[in-house]
Amino acid sequence: MPVFRISKSKVEFPDPTLAREDGLLAVGGDLRVERLLLAYAHGIFPWYNPGEEILWWCPKERFVIFPSEIHISHSMKKYMKKHVLKVVMNRDFADTMHRCRMKREFHEGTWISDEMEEAYLHLHEEGYAVSVEVYEDGALAGGLYGVSIGRCFFGESMFSEKENGSKTALIAFAQFLEQQGFMFIDCQFQTEHLESMGGRYIPWEEYDKMLHEGLRNCLGS
Repeated sequence: MPVFRISKSKVEFPDPTLAREDGLLAVGGDLRVERLLLAYAHGIFPWYNPGEEILWWCPKERFVIFPSEIHISHSMKKYMKKHVLKVVMNRDFADTMHRCRMKREFHEGTWISDEMEEAYLHLHEEGYAVSVEVYEDGALAGGLYGVSIGRCFFGESMFSEKENGSKTALIAFAQFLEQQGFMFIDCQFQTEHLESMGGRYIPWEEYDKMLHEGLRNCLGS
């Protein structure tokens, strides 16, 4: 299956079902707001190494968390009862995204470049990217950020300043999304951490159906 090349001059993507087995669909383009919104609305997302061309992905199986299925372990329940926790949204989107970048860069390398930070800050300013932060006993403990369109949330990255910080943020946010009628949290790729919290694979056909339902009346759909 070929990898499609897209230009910066026209905001478009090939049919997402034409992605390779590993999920790679296209290369090139840019990270303008309009292109990012079009990508997420079709189950496509950018993921590439800093300094390289933009790679656009659309895995044939999607790893998601359904908000109602978020798993809270016994140890997490004890932790949440033990501490005074405060969860806020959009405390400082740029700072939260940068903390995600720094944590990943230090431990395992990151795809969050200056270009990505600038692009997602623009998405945030347009109301489509959000951050979630949690305080433990008054101190910042962790958080996450992602893209929110319609009733779909596309998770991007998390950070912890204290043990269980990112887990607490994800649990609280999943509960909030369930109350708001969101369809799913798209985790994009599987990790043991997310699987332990209720993440699971679903086939593309199921994901695509929910995506269309969740984006109904959004972005001109």
